[in-house]
Amino acid sequence: MSKRAWIILGAVALPVVFVAGVWAGTAGQNKAATTSTTSATPTQRSTTMRPVSTTTIPGSATHASTSTLAETTTKSTASSLTSLPPAWVSAEVVAVIDGDTIDVRLEDRSVQPLRLIGTNSPEGGECYAAEATAGLTTLILGETVLLEPDSSDRDQFDRLLRYVWTTDQRFVNEITVEQGWAIAREYPPDTARSAELEAAQERAMQAEAGLWASDACGPVVTADIQITHVEYDAPGDDNFNLNGEWAEISNADDVPVDLTGWMLRDESASHRFSFPDGFTLHPEATVRVFTGCGQDIGDELYWCNTGSAIWNNSGDTAFLLDPAGNVVYSYAYE
Repeated sequence: MSKRAWIILGAVALPVVFVAGVWAGTAGQNKAATTSTTSATPTQRSTTMRPVSTTTIPGSATHASTSTLAETTTKSTASSLTSLPPAWVSAEVVAVIDGDTIDVRLEDRSVQPLRLIGTNSPEGGECYAAEATAGLTTLILGETVLLEPDSSDRDQFDRLLRYVWTTDQRFVNEITVEQGWAIAREYPPDTARSAELEAAQERAMQAEAGLWASDACGPVVTADIQITHVEYDAPGDDNFNLNGEWAEISNADDVPVDLTGWMLRDESASHRFSFPDGFTLHPEATVRVFTGCGQDIGDELYWCNTGSAIWNNSGDTAFLLDPAGNVVYSYAYE
């Protein structure tokens, strides 16, 4: 159960309007459009410079989120916290586990694991996992933070689910996405700040920040391989018709491309498909990767995921990674 902040920085108190704003600020959050439409228009990176975000603690004076790592890691000088509104708590960050998970010491002195809502950072051993952990560590380790709840209190791993704010009004979840330390991912029903996180990802992609850099994980692959379609809504119950959903990959290059070591993934932390060794995609050819099991033949490959569908009907993003782990192509739908 997180809480928006009534902060005193040194001897200077935030205006009374902050408390009133907190009550109204979380009521009207609407989901923004994802980076593509239901017609499955793919999202591509560009070199547009990233603007500065202006997400703030509701009801407080506007505070621009910083757009460089040096600025985002400025430490807070708040000396005390008083009069926190209901459902908000302050906590001390005592450990950073990875780019989206921390341990916090609550007001009752208990230490609890906490998962940042709406973000998903690379898993341990994956490209940019170490950088994501280091970035979040520099930003908040040892700091007092403010915890804002959404609908759920904890996840299936008994971790608190919270939006995290610094005492100088920086939205930590948003910073991790904007810096390219994590991707934005919806976890219904906790979607109150999805619009802000999706907008932060747009800025990160345009600026090729963090894991969105073409060479974030190693040398750039020049092959023009694209995700051209995701059939996410299988006939009937998706979970019982796994091969009714699939992703289509196309070679828009004029030479064959060996996809050995390439990977297809969704926004989750667990769904990863590795192309078979020696699989070659010829010019203007396509291959469909079906979710369920089957015999790989020609232009049909099988993920062989069991137990559940992969592509969320409510919206998801497909990522195509080269052997180094660089994001070569992303395709979003809602």
